[in-house]
Amino acid sequence: AKAPGLRPTASPAAGEPPSAPSTYNTNAQVPDSAGTATAYLCGVKANEGTDGGKSVGIVTTTRVTHATPSAAYAHSANRDWYSDGEMPPDALEGGCKDIARQLVENIPDIEVILGGGRKYMFPKNASDVEYPGEERHRGTRLDRRDLVQAWRDSKPPGAGHQRGDATGVMMMGVMMMGGLAGGRIDHGHHEGKAKQALHEAVELDRAVGLAARLTSPRDTLTVVTADHSHVFTFGGYTPRGNPIFGLAPMQSDVDRKPFTAILYGNGPGYKMVAGERENVSTVDFAHANYQAQAAVPLRQETHGGEDVAVFAKGPMAHLLHGVREQNYIPHAMAYAACIGPNRAHCGLRAPRGCVGAAEPGAPRGAALCPPPAPPLTLG
Repeated sequence: AKAPGLRPTASPAAGEPPSAPSTYNTNAQVPDSAGTATAYLCGVKANEGTDGGKSVGIVTTTRVTHATPSAAYAHSANRDWYSDGEMPPDALEGGCKDIARQLVENIPDIEVILGGGRKYMFPKNASDVEYPGEERHRGTRLDRRDLVQAWRDSKPPGAGHQRGDATGVMMMGVMMMGGLAGGRIDHGHHEGKAKQALHEAVELDRAVGLAARLTSPRDTLTVVTADHSHVFTFGGYTPRGNPIFGLAPMQSDVDRKPFTAILYGNGPGYKMVAGERENVSTVDFAHANYQAQAAVPLRQETHGGEDVAVFAKGPMAHLLHGVREQNYIPHAMAYAACIGPNRAHCGLRAPRGCVGAAEPGAPRGAALCPPPAPPLTLG
């Protein structure tokens, strides 16, 4: 979120924890991605499975119509209505729009769309440009529309489509929108594949690092958070240096079998062999697609219900600390970016070269920035 003219503030003082937003949906203790994304993108708690959004571009590692990114632009009673081919007849007859169509029509001035889910943009059975021989990648639209062409046609000449290297497109996305979703972390956990999930987390970290190098904390508020947790745990009294994906340094004192340091509370990793828990020493638990053992058998692992973390730096970062409702986050970001009615703090500039009072490593004799603006309150 760009914050032109705002004075920078220091990060929370050393030892102060990051903010911990509560992720529950209005009708669920343990949330789903659509309701949580609506909260942290739009500022309103929502029912699980529902989307509702405001103006923003999209960069995501999932399909662009997935529950998390679609909350930024779509209003949908069902998160799975990716195209009209996934919608029931009564919804179509009632005038409901599919999510892909809303991506093209709801926000005419959207500047960046980077992600997957191309098949929901093309007529049913249309061959995919990248995978022409694969049935599962064929178009799904019943209305026979080409939404990619429709989006191009809505743009000025030369602005409708851009090709280039991934870094260039990523830089454009970061500079214009400041929005990035690492949704494949979620997918890895749902499949019980901890190694895949954590590698995706590393990629998200690299993307955040790139955004930091392309922007300045003097005028850019960077916020990193999660929409929800997973029933994912790391334990077993492992010593420092033990491989994260390795075994705990002990065996179970009940079944006398080893166990990995990473486990799930539920999911597809539940396995019984001859009526007993599988002996993980007999399988390749270091494989990228290994499904970590789970306590309860499910085809897909579930989300967790605890609070998650939110980290922030840049102007007004001090607004994001302590325990908050998840839908507080976009209100703080809007306040920092001088969007909306609460603008009394806007236009105040810090003296050049000033530092925050709690900023580590500040040079001796450096001028201190003015005190932060009054606390943000939600009326």
